[in-house]
Amino acid sequence: MFNLDKKVNQFAVLFLLAFIWGGSFILMKKGLESFNYLQVAALRIFFTSLMLLPFAIKRVKHIKRSNIKSLLIVAIIGNGLPSFLFTIAQTEINSSLAGILNSTTPIFTLIVGFLFYKSKGKLISIVGIFIGLVGTLGLVLHGNVNIFDGNNWYSIFAIIASVFYAINLNEIKKFLQDLDALTITSVAFLFTGPFAGLYLLFTDIPSRVLQPNGLENLAYIFILALFSSVIAVTIFNVLIKKVSPLFSSSVTYIIPIFAIMWGLLDGEIISINQILWTAVILSGVYLVNYSKKK
Repeated sequence: MFNLDKKVNQFAVLFLLAFIWGGSFILMKKGLESFNYLQVAALRIFFTSLMLLPFAIKRVKHIKRSNIKSLLIVAIIGNGLPSFLFTIAQTEINSSLAGILNSTTPIFTLIVGFLFYKSKGKLISIVGIFIGLVGTLGLVLHGNVNIFDGNNWYSIFAIIASVFYAINLNEIKKFLQDLDALTITSVAFLFTGPFAGLYLLFTDIPSRVLQPNGLENLAYIFILALFSSVIAVTIFNVLIKKVSPLFSSSVTYIIPIFAIMWGLLDGEIISINQILWTAVILSGVYLVNYSKKK
């Protein structure tokens, strides 16, 4: 079992999450080729809830009345609404811009924690947050792709989703320390899964699946649910309980790095500038979790 008291393991988990979530924007885009944004989000939530249902049934008995409010916040604000908001955003903006906007999560985590959860960030962590954001901007803006190609008003949906992620991080850290990560994840999706399934009953999913590439794109959504929701969200909730919300949220800075690595596998060439911006990001992430040895 991974010992998350060790910093090297904390960073390893952070990079694992970035690796998994690095492909989520592309998987959403694939799903949107056959399904509308509401269907993609609902299918993702429904598939996730089905896979987690056996765990939720076993763990729901451990839930206390005092946990219900926080679990509803995690279910709706932390998992449910962002799934819809990011798919809405990606109907009009590209994956690169969505990745940049997702990288505002650490800043919102700091602001939300200070205003509503009475949490304080160390100065060096705050500096690390802004260094990481600068590195992310430099890494993504360095590419030749026009990130502002589309209706940029839809960026607001991605920004709202990032604020919701920030609330989710602080809520779990502050009020759900008595529950294990799998309980938090499975029960949260137990709340949202039935509503997603009910909505899907009244849509044209069967006819869309029968269209060219429909079944293939449905498979992409299933992969999105399995890796980006079931596996990654559970691991992320473990990490939140062990480290600060600021460090947990800094995973959004590393995601663009893995986007470049996927590009390498596709035959693209990495440049010196990209390596330098990657170093800036990693230095920012390091500072967020920096502490003096006693």
